[in-house]
Amino acid sequence: MAFMITEECIMCGACEPECPNEAISEGEDRYVIDPDRCTECVGFYDEQQCASVCPVEAAVPDPNRRETKEELKAKYQRLHPGREPTGGWD
Repeated sequence: MAFMITEECIMCGACEPECPNEAISEGEDRYVIDPDRCTECVGFYDEQQCASVCPVEAAVPDPNRRETKEELKAKYQRLHPGREPTGGWD
């Protein structure tokens, strides 16, 4: 499933540069994650980077965007054609 940023966000910006898919951007009152670009870091890392750097734990799984590991892998391949995965693949 894609991740989302809750209203707990303090707009610190720590998450944005950590996203390997450039799925995070500054919103009006909090950062937002584009679910069409979020692969939960599959293909890059073994854990979600936005969640690991968030000081207030505002980056959480989006219950409305459930995706299987296979769907996340397919999204990674669509976003990064020809690029070999480096982590979070198994």
